[in-house]
Amino acid sequence: MNVTIKDVAKRANVAPSTVSRVIADNPRISKETKERVWKAMEELGYYPNAIARSLASKVTNTLGLIMPRSTEEAFSNPFFPEVMRGISVVAHREKYDLLLSTSGNQEEEKEAVINMVKGKRVDGIILLSSRTTDELIPWLRDEKFPFVVIGKPLDAKGVYWVDNDNIGASKLATNYLIKHEHREIAFISGSLEYVVSLDRLDGYKLALEENGIPFKRELVEQDEFSEDGGYRAMMRILEREKPTAVVVTDDVMAFGVIRAAIDKRYRVPEDISIVGFNNIPLSAFANPPLTTIDISTFDLGIKSAELLIARLKQKDVDTDHIIVPVKLVERKSCVAR
Repeated sequence: MNVTIKDVAKRANVAPSTVSRVIADNPRISKETKERVWKAMEELGYYPNAIARSLASKVTNTLGLIMPRSTEEAFSNPFFPEVMRGISVVAHREKYDLLLSTSGNQEEEKEAVINMVKGKRVDGIILLSSRTTDELIPWLRDEKFPFVVIGKPLDAKGVYWVDNDNIGASKLATNYLIKHEHREIAFISGSLEYVVSLDRLDGYKLALEENGIPFKRELVEQDEFSEDGGYRAMMRILEREKPTAVVVTDDVMAFGVIRAAIDKRYRVPEDISIVGFNNIPLSAFANPPLTTIDISTFDLGIKSAELLIARLKQKDVDTDHIIVPVKLVERKSCVAR
């Protein structure tokens, strides 16, 4: 026999309407009454219908996560599972569900977001990347819908976001190689449609400039955020230049860079030193173990979820952005010249 709200009300000695208000977390209901009703629900094994509850309260207790790539591409790079792990920890703690959307292009991505917002399927959205030509951010801003971006937007006005200091992080990586007496330093990134790639390129250029090293366009390449993308980018550089070191803005790409160097009969790190980004777990087991910038990916997820939920709960938020610190992790992929 199915347990009803009337059964719960009878057990808790309250009106059925009070049970409905408790389920909707109505602030006018006392803590004592709420505890009594929830205890009755537990004893009777009553579980509120999530759809009915959201209709009554006008909240879904669900956060939307928007991937910038297809499922296959996204989960082949450990960055996304790790940032999602951080988000899920906070969501679980705060009793929110997660609704994940992946897409093949920006048009599909925007359609998915519109469906989430207009269909009232989520209370807020976390965008897992920031593009230079992003249509989602201005649309969500115009809709006045709660959202947070992982990555610094080009136009940050009215936007809540969480990121690293990517310019400073790239300077840190490049300066590390310069301190090891490298001057022919290449730079390999993912697509420059992502703000993170532009910022890290700027940091690389600044480090060169501050150390009196001329910038050479021939030493810069971009490709997909994948091992094969890193391999292709490195091969293109080695066809025209002979760098002694490389800054690679993604560890998975760095694995491809190492493979390309070896295929071209260079030794790593004796001939070419390499610094990666993200400090994914596999970096410690690469051959050689990869020196990398730890961007605290898990914390990016934690902070983005905390910032969004604070907005949803209308808590005082004293900042519209959070910068997560980075650190350089030294391993065996770099040597001094």
